[in-house]
Amino acid sequence: MAATQYPKDTAGRHMTTAVPVVSVDTTAGQAEQFVRDNASDLASINYIYLVKENRVLAGVLSIKELFRLPPSTPLASYAERSMFTARPRTDQEHVAQLALEHNVKAVPIVSKTGEFLGVVPSEVILDVLSKEHTEDVLRFAGVDHEVGGPDMLLDAPPLTHVRSRLPWLVVGLVGGLVAAVVVSMFEGTLADQLILAAFIPAIVYMADAVGAQAQMLFIRALAIDRDLVLRSYLAREIVVNFLLAIVLALLAVILSYVWIGSPVITAILGISIFLTVCFTVLVAVLLPWILQQRGHDPATASGPIATVIRDIASLLIYFGVASVFLL
Repeated sequence: MAATQYPKDTAGRHMTTAVPVVSVDTTAGQAEQFVRDNASDLASINYIYLVKENRVLAGVLSIKELFRLPPSTPLASYAERSMFTARPRTDQEHVAQLALEHNVKAVPIVSKTGEFLGVVPSEVILDVLSKEHTEDVLRFAGVDHEVGGPDMLLDAPPLTHVRSRLPWLVVGLVGGLVAAVVVSMFEGTLADQLILAAFIPAIVYMADAVGAQAQMLFIRALAIDRDLVLRSYLAREIVVNFLLAIVLALLAVILSYVWIGSPVITAILGISIFLTVCFTVLVAVLLPWILQQRGHDPATASGPIATVIRDIASLLIYFGVASVFLL
């Protein structure tokens, strides 16, 4: 199957077959001569791949190690048999992360039966990492994938940029209006304690800052480990956010009491920050996970959608706590 026949953004689309492939019973001398004779036709010479019957991948050896071996040495005796491979339909970002995680310059691509199909070479891995990073940054900023590549960023016409950016900005605008409605619902509370309005930016910022950190880490974890166990990951993040919430709430209590000297306002601020930080982990982990389960890119959740949810929830928590204390 030709590389172009595989879906876009998969390992198969980016693999090359122009790599050194020899039989499992080849000696170091024979393999070295093969590489010298075919060097001009090879796209990648980082490793030499050993195959057995039906081109089933049996081992891999670095070229550097090959030239250190005596000519009569069987390659099978020194080849690495515990290999990290990928299937042709594996997502390209996962392949790139696999290369980074295991410090390899090329990732072998095999079929379900173990047949060696080719490799994703180092230059492709670097290109994929660069493009995926650009796309993720754009998604975090609420820019659609339509201008996801570096070339498109520079060359796309103005209307293309408008179409890509406007929908998420509309989501943010609607979310801002909803947040304003939430604030207006507590006009009486603000009238009694106007100082509460001064802390609104701090509450919203903490929700967005902590939530953005947790989301980016979770999305990276999903990209690296497609079999990530949600329950164990979420349990760990809940513990992390709980500890962060305690530290941030204590700092808020100390600083606000030094400034204002009001035990009531201090308590409202401390409890609100604690609850807000604890809540953000649910949005940070569950929203990307839900999108992934529905077949969408989880990085989409790191844009305005999650920001709007965090902002509205943090305001509801803040004014809800204030209402209880000021009854």
